[in-house]
This record gives sequence, structure tokens and C-alpha cells, in this order.
Amino acid sequence: MTAEAATGEAWGDITPDAARRLVIAAVEAFAERGYHATTTRDIAGRAGMSPAALYIHYKTKEELLYQISKVGHHRSLAMLEEARDAEGTPAERLAAAVRVFVRWHAEHHTTGRIVQYELGALAPEHYREIVVLRRRSEDAIRTVIKDGVATGEFDVPDVSGTTLAVLSLCIDVARWFSPGGSRTPDEVGALYADLVLRMVRRIG
Repeated sequence: MTAEAATGEAWGDITPDAARRLVIAAVEAFAERGYHATTTRDIAGRAGMSPAALYIHYKTKEELLYQISKVGHHRSLAMLEEARDAEGTPAERLAAAVRVFVRWHAEHHTTGRIVQYELGALAPEHYREIVVLRRRSEDAIRTVIKDGVATGEFDVPDVSGTTLAVLSLCIDVARWFSPGGSRTPDEVGALYADLVLRMVRRIG
């Protein structure tokens, strides 16, 4: 089990303990084998439970994926909205949003890969709910970029396209980040914040 999942830090609000253990086990299994190749027996075994015990808390494997996706998206949305609403210039707020979003995807890269890249496996009603959260995340970044354009701080001809580029850049960190790499999550966050500001700032 990775240190990220073993701590269970991201899942502290899930109760009872058995339900939380199942979510942590599902994160590990989905990350290692992929959602479609993982069975409920795999998940239950990792949690030290029987498959029958799993169904007490989650009726399907998809419900576990939905729980993981919902928690991950709510946490990242809260970070982005807090940065959007903070005091400071648009550049300061955009840099803060990118730093925290990138750091989260680095620190929780296992969860991040599942949250960002297994959306297609969600049931239609769950998919629609998560899409609403994703659009709110897009809106948080878009709002800050628009603010920068309005003040003349940013030169961004295509605000919507740039918003998607910024989010894609941040999210991709979950795909490649390794705890044993040369940069810490904080260092990657600082690097990406600088890169994003170089993308949007008016020159001259």
C-alpha cells in the first residue's frame, strides 16, 4: 500500500471505519490494476474483509469509484474557490490556485489518477454530478483569468481555451509524479505557478 493511501488522510470524513477502509483499498486496486480489471473481491481482500461485507457499505464497484471521485472533486473545488475568492491581484490568486491544485495532485497522485482519468466508468447520474463539480472548478480558474484580463494584467485572447490548458497542465501532474523524484509537491507547485503566469501575463 502506498503511503498516500495508507494514511487515509483524504478519507477521514468517510464513516464508519469499514467504509473508509474499503475506499482506501479501492484507490489502491484501481490505481494498480485499473478500474475495469479490478473486482470487488480484490477490493475486499485488500481491506481485510469478505466480499459480502463490502456489499453492506457499497452495492457496486461503481459506487466506490463514485465515492472516490466525489471526495476528490469536492476537495479540489474547495481549494480553487478559496484561491479565487482570496485577497490579492489576479496574478497572485491564479498562482495560489495553481500551486495548491498541483500540490494536491502530486501529494495524492494515486487518487488523482483515478479521479481524473476514470470518469468514463461512472454511472450516468454520477457522471453528471461530477461534471457539475468539474465545471465549477473551470469557472473558478476562468474567473481569475477574466479578472486579470479586465485589469490589463493578463493578455489572454481565448479565456476558455486558456482555462482548459491551465487545468490540464495541473491535472497531468497526477499521471507522472513520483514521490522518489527530484522535486517535492511544493516545488512542482511553485514551478507550475510560474509557468502559468508566464502563459497569461501581458508582456511589456
